[in-house]
Amino acid sequence: MSSSRSFGLVPGWYEFESEGVRQAYEIVGSGPVCVVHSGGPGINSDYLRMPLLEQHLTMVYLDPIGTGRSDLLPGGDYSVSTYARFARAVIDHLGAEQPYFLGHSHGGFVGLELAIRNPGLLAGLIAYSTSPVYSAELWEEATRQMEAFVARWPDQPDAQKAGLAWRSASQARNTLLGDRESRVDWLRAILPAYFANYWKTVDQTGPAALDVTWDPGRKDSDWDARRTLDRIDVPTLVISGLYDVICPRRWSEEIHEGVPNARKLELNQSGHFGYLEQQDEFVQALVEFIR
Repeated sequence: MSSSRSFGLVPGWYEFESEGVRQAYEIVGSGPVCVVHSGGPGINSDYLRMPLLEQHLTMVYLDPIGTGRSDLLPGGDYSVSTYARFARAVIDHLGAEQPYFLGHSHGGFVGLELAIRNPGLLAGLIAYSTSPVYSAELWEEATRQMEAFVARWPDQPDAQKAGLAWRSASQARNTLLGDRESRVDWLRAILPAYFANYWKTVDQTGPAALDVTWDPGRKDSDWDARRTLDRIDVPTLVISGLYDVICPRRWSEEIHEGVPNARKLELNQSGHFGYLEQQDEFVQALVEFIR
């Protein structure tokens, strides 16, 4: 891994220090700059690679603080506003003038917060399978959607296993998910619920590689941007999957209604990973949005 403060956007892995914390990122592709923030929090970013978009964009894939090649955060303050502050530091470090920002799931929270706090910073925002709220309200809705997923696949053992894993974690989260191995096992158990048709997608693309960086000092906090979405002053593309259990479409509708200059892409044969399930529609929409 090389370390550079120059703005060259040469493909490869880079790192720099921000607030005494190592921040790592990978540059791939060519074209307008798009900073990519993965979900989680705590899920490593390797799952979020988009080779088809790399043909049109210079993709800057972040390892968010507390994940992958980046350092854990002293004190454990992994609030959405903290992630947004570190994302801003990456943009400043790159020297890229008005990049695009693509945030998936929890990374979408970060993108919304970044745009709210930094008018004029971005050329555009892609809010991909995300929500304007991060609180018990989000998890209650996800639980309802998980129950619908299980009911939709009554004869599929993996679907029933996913529902059981979700319910068990909800009932005993502090003890059940108290280390990295438990978290990874839980994610792999619920993974089928992230897709409209997990089994069809796996046959076509292979299994999604999810891994976790575990920080026992991690402290999350509630976040709600619904009253400030109207401060976002850049074109925004809101992407939602009809079968998204984790960030159901109702949340994307709230973003679309709240952001003044927003358009939407509805992927009706997708869950949480629209890029994998409907690649052509996803890529075409993003290329048109950026043009």
